[in-house]
Amino acid sequence: MDNIANTEQAQAWNGYEGQYWADHPEHWDAVAGELNVPLFGAATIDSADRVLDIACGNGQTTRLAAGLASRGHALGVDLSGPMVACARAIAATEGVANVRFDQGDAQVYPFPRGEFDVAISRGGMTFFIDPVAALANVASALRPGGRLAFVCLREMAHQEWFTVLTSPLLGRTPEPNTADPYAPGMFSLTDADRIRDVLGRAGFAHITVAPVEVPMLFGPDANRAAEMHLGTGPVRYHLRDADGAIETRALRAVTAALRPFEQPDGVRLRGAYWLVSAVRVGQPS
Repeated sequence: MDNIANTEQAQAWNGYEGQYWADHPEHWDAVAGELNVPLFGAATIDSADRVLDIACGNGQTTRLAAGLASRGHALGVDLSGPMVACARAIAATEGVANVRFDQGDAQVYPFPRGEFDVAISRGGMTFFIDPVAALANVASALRPGGRLAFVCLREMAHQEWFTVLTSPLLGRTPEPNTADPYAPGMFSLTDADRIRDVLGRAGFAHITVAPVEVPMLFGPDANRAAEMHLGTGPVRYHLRDADGAIETRALRAVTAALRPFEQPDGVRLRGAYWLVSAVRVGQPS
């Protein structure tokens, strides 16, 4: 991967965090899986379409897109080498022939101009250093009239999952980054008007931004869900100086917070998202 704009994210997703997600693809696909229905409903992929999946992760959405585009093909691009390797391995095991995965930064990736009919992303559009430049690059990869569909998180206060998982570790309700609300990260596109502005400046029109809520599945039970959360990079960083006793108390606290959300099929917490769709018109500015 020679060309990278977002070096900080590249370091994280090619280090521990990326490997952690690549080691547990079933878990993360279960967490985000309920987003697939609204995402693909907005994408309206036809059987002959050529599909681009931005920040494809372990490749579930790319493989689903390839299944819908049975006479076309799908390309998944992600910063994370470990996750791209995982995506390739799963696609090979499942025998998905019309799919390909590349490691790269979608902000500066050398996409062939006008190559794709549809671009999608399940939660990956919020991590760019320059979202206008990144989405303009995605627009350049789409044919005129090509479609964009993605989901991104709404405001932190609407995220039951984030509050329940984070509050026991902080000892308080988490608060948004008011000093730099547009910093790259999960919550950089929570403002619907900003989404419209960024997309318009990047060469898109016919923009729709609609709220959706989904029940996210975090594990088979509270203890396993808490263990998975404590294994993530941000939590490991938060507990970097903690001894074993503190880590045990943290696990117990998060587990206790999750108990009320146990259901017959596992631990479910609400996630609030924007479902965004747009059409590429003319040349991106």
